[in-house]
Parts: sequence; C-alpha cells; structure tokens
Amino acid sequence: MNEAELIFSELMNCDRARLYLDRDLRPDKHKLTQAAGILKRRIRGEPVQYILGGTEFMGLRFKVNAAVFIPRPETELLVEETIKLARGQAHKLRILDLGTGSGCIAISLAKFINNSKIVAVDISKEAITVAKNNAEFNGVVNKINFINQDFFNLQPEGCSLRRNSFDIIVSNPPYIPENEIENLQPEIGYEPLLALEGGIDGLDFYRKIIGTAPRYLKEGAALIMELGFSQRAAIENIFTRQRNFKIMQVLKDYNNIDRIIIAKLKG
Repeated sequence: MNEAELIFSELMNCDRARLYLDRDLRPDKHKLTQAAGILKRRIRGEPVQYILGGTEFMGLRFKVNAAVFIPRPETELLVEETIKLARGQAHKLRILDLGTGSGCIAISLAKFINNSKIVAVDISKEAITVAKNNAEFNGVVNKINFINQDFFNLQPEGCSLRRNSFDIIVSNPPYIPENEIENLQPEIGYEPLLALEGGIDGLDFYRKIIGTAPRYLKEGAALIMELGFSQRAAIENIFTRQRNFKIMQVLKDYNNIDRIIIAKLKG
C-alpha cells in the first residue's frame, strides 16, 4: 500500500480494495480538507505513521507518536524467528523484550505465543505509556509486565527481572552511529534519538546487551537481536570476546542484508 492509499483508506475507514472498487465512496469536503492538511505535513517530512497516529505490524494495529520508534517491516522477521524458537516448548516461556518502544515486539509475541509471559523494558516513560495502550488495544495487557527502567542500571525494588529466569531475550536496539544521524532521510529526524543512536560506532547497546544478558537467561536460553547494515562481523566479534554465547544463526532480510542474529547461552 502506497502512502496515498494509506492516507485515504484511513480517512475513509476502508481497506485498499474498496478505494478502487466502491464507486460510491467519495470523500466529502471535510475529508478533502483533512487530506490536504496531512499532505502538507508529509511534504515537510513528517512520517505518515505519526500523522495518522498508527501503523500495522505483524497484522496488528499499533498507535505511534513521536515518543516511539516507528515499527519497520524488517523487525517482523525478528518476531517471526522468536516465534519459531518458542515452538514445541511445553513450559510457559518467559521472554524479555529490551527497548520495547511502541511494544510491537512484546505485544506480537504475547499475541502469537500462547504459553508466554513477556517482560518489556524501556528507559522512556512516554514509550512505556504508548506500549501499555497498545497492549490494551490488542488484548494482551495481562500477559506483559512493562518496566520503565534502564536495563543496564536496574533498581531491584518492584522489579520482576529475576536472575537466570528467561528463556529468550529479544531486542531491536539503537544501532545507528552517532555521526550518521544527521545524514539520514528527513523522516528519521522526527523519531526519538534515544531509539536510534547506538554510540560512536553504533554498537554500544550490543556490547551492553551481550555482556548483561547472561545474568538473566537460563542455561541454553536464546538471545535474538536485529542487526544494522554491515554490522554482522563486528557483532560476531563482540560475542567472541564475551565468550558466554554460541552463535546459532545469522538470517538475512528480504533485501539480502544480514538482519537477525540468534545466539544461545553456553552451559
């Protein structure tokens, strides 16, 4: 669906097919005025997802605003591979989502993995508010425990992050090098810097996650993360130096880019 179709299907509260097939479907003056306002904002570079207040991910609807990173199609691969890891497990899986943002990963996993309990962590209070609203909207709020803390500086009071208790840790961390932020397309400038910048080389969060995750994973449990463009070798080197994990797979996205890395905690 292109942006024009997305805008008008949202305004007319219909799907893409009906836009073309229903000859009686015509926007009134008010709808046309709304569309003109949306297009003006879009011309200035504001992402259409923020303008419309929502987006689709894994076939589910998510509310988004400037407090959260907009879910990307390639991150659906991260969710799909996590679901595969969960298949065939008889016990109730505890899954930790680091940097939950809009909650798209945690909520999708809660929706599609029946025997799961999700813990979703984000340092941003505003992001946690958006994620909780999305969990309620998608009917999984009781399956997810949202924690507004810095995962790398956790305060134990009231925190459900027990040591060696998770079967899977999943994350799409910030991975853009700080000197590349200004050169990205204008739309990126509307998204929260906190969800984008990964330090000088873009790898700060990978170092922290790979170093911290063993405290919270069960023996043989999985760490699965999304990768940035051309970061595979550097992240594999971080795993090698850390020594607690064995890399199981690196999977490519639909553009043949290394996108997902799966590692298991050694015994």
